[in-house]
Amino acid sequence: MTTIGDAISRVRNTLKAVKEDPFLTDRTIYLSLLKYGQTLLKREDNQFRLMKISSIFNVLPYIELIDVDKVDAQCIGVYSGCYFKRSKEKLPTILDGVFGPIIRTVSSIDGTIELYRTDPGTWVSMTKTTTFKYNKKQYFWYLNGYVYLPNVDWDAIRMEAIFEGVIDSCSTDECLIRQDQPLPFPEYLFSEVEQFVIKELTMAIQVPTDGADDSQNSLR
Repeated sequence: MTTIGDAISRVRNTLKAVKEDPFLTDRTIYLSLLKYGQTLLKREDNQFRLMKISSIFNVLPYIELIDVDKVDAQCIGVYSGCYFKRSKEKLPTILDGVFGPIIRTVSSIDGTIELYRTDPGTWVSMTKTTTFKYNKKQYFWYLNGYVYLPNVDWDAIRMEAIFEGVIDSCSTDECLIRQDQPLPFPEYLFSEVEQFVIKELTMAIQVPTDGADDSQNSLR
């Protein structure tokens, strides 16, 4: 398993063969790795390769829910027999794939009940069918940074998704430091990501600095 620290070291060692830059930080390299890794994740999502790779998904183990009305949930077409829950806080931005935000699961906090993804219009249409009263499935939709759940009386939910940038959900001393964590994308993509990163950073460190400000560097 390649860790973030291993990946940064590998890129840094390759760049030394071009030009060593003391202002090229680990953070700069990592953000470049993250940028190209997430770009390639979108391509992989189009080819249905991501859902089986659990290691690339971030887990939000406890998303608090609050009660909202049908207007907030964009379900004005529902007239009776329905109530709605919504995530209390806006969620971190979820990486968009070809088919929308890349969400692997939304479930009860113990993971025993998994919800099915839908959208407000489809859900309203389902509620108007004569067979809906026999439908025992639980549903959710993602809208404007929030998760909505109809007819669910829970305090919180659990979510697995691929979020843009870095998500820190650790709150104990047992959490790994960032460099020891695995790459936030499938390892089989690393060589391709590395090529993009090295090309970008090589061009950046070869750009001559302004003579009036030689002490500064754009990558600092």
